[in-house]
Amino acid sequence: MTEPGSQFTITLAQLNPTVGDVAGNAAKARAARAQARADGADLVVLPELFITGYPPEDLVLKPAFQSACRAAVEELARDTADGGPAMLIGSPWVEDGKLYNACALLDEGRIAAIRFKANLPNYGVFDEKRLFARGPAAGPVTVRGIRVGVPICEDIWLEESEDYENVVECLAETGAEILVVPNGSPYARDKNDLRLSIAVARVTESGLPLIYLNQVGGQDELVFDGASFALNADLSLAAQLPAFAENITTLRWTKGEAGWRCTGPMAPVVEGDKGDYAACVLGLRDYVRKNGFPGVLLGVSGGIDSALCAAIAVDALGADHVRGVMLPFRFTAQESLDDAAKLAGALGIRYEVLPIAQAYLRREPAGTHARHAVDGDFQQDRRDGGHHRQQIGNVGGIRHALWRHEWRLQSDQGHLQDRGVPALGLAQFMEAGRRAGPLG
Repeated sequence: MTEPGSQFTITLAQLNPTVGDVAGNAAKARAARAQARADGADLVVLPELFITGYPPEDLVLKPAFQSACRAAVEELARDTADGGPAMLIGSPWVEDGKLYNACALLDEGRIAAIRFKANLPNYGVFDEKRLFARGPAAGPVTVRGIRVGVPICEDIWLEESEDYENVVECLAETGAEILVVPNGSPYARDKNDLRLSIAVARVTESGLPLIYLNQVGGQDELVFDGASFALNADLSLAAQLPAFAENITTLRWTKGEAGWRCTGPMAPVVEGDKGDYAACVLGLRDYVRKNGFPGVLLGVSGGIDSALCAAIAVDALGADHVRGVMLPFRFTAQESLDDAAKLAGALGIRYEVLPIAQAYLRREPAGTHARHAVDGDFQQDRRDGGHHRQQIGNVGGIRHALWRHEWRLQSDQGHLQDRGVPALGLAQFMEAGRRAGPLG
């Protein structure tokens, strides 16, 4: 442990929780604390609502789930009786009949303090006003004699408005020495600059150093990129954690005449197209892993869009978990067939060619072939739109059947074929991430 008063060692656990897996998330928190203890830390910090996974959505409204989360936090609190580091962990918390988005300080075998989120986001992907009660602005918590302010995510994001509770100002006025901000902030292009500008504004107004800890991982349509960081009180960057990866980093803060200061690791920032691609890879990997799917089935057309989707899938899951199918019709060019085969070979994925002509012909009305023989070019052009729609329907049906067949082959004992079929709209997902506006 560090010497009280002059040094303060904080471990940042930028981890990937799974929504609903309370036991699994608690195990991750326990492992992070073990590493923090090995590093001689005074405090280990985990992201917003870590014990539930973020965002828990309506699951958090179930009393049994609330009780499970509380029991897990209480068990983690008992672990801290071993004299190791304290823990700050996000959890839903019921008090006086109200449900809060909370952060619990666990130390010396007990829940030493609870802080509630005051500013609840209700825009974009966020729906917290429907789920949680608004907490009061409160003073700092004390860890090893150090007064730590704990604003939670949106508590530093909102600017002055009629509903805004200035939590950071309250913390500064009540003696906080350092700000530790647990977040669940999803990825969007250029988000790093926005987060940094928000943090700089809070440091400027408070005169306090700030740690911004973000969740990492995919959850349904959201991807959290991590990219946590710390700022010194003079606005210099104290540390930058990597993006799109779990990371546990211990920062050693030293108190001087100008307050607390730290010099930590500096990971490169992933931005632009590289950031969008990394978000797609992480989002797909976690969608497949967290839903228990054995892999993905992709239609491979020989075009750029399916090539991009296949590359993302292989980077996310490995070639052994990707199956590509080419479903040619009479309009499919030989060049497309050749390109699809080359793509599959280059990526090393399982690849099959399954022509759909017979399936199409079985569904065509009687007499269609005769009409084709006598119709003029104009009439043929008019019918091509209908052929295309029919072709799409056949392709979708065949892919669905292949996927269900693959499920049965790999899950005879688990009956996983009764679960949903994952849809891979990765090109559209990537473009959506490019267009997404700033979210907290």
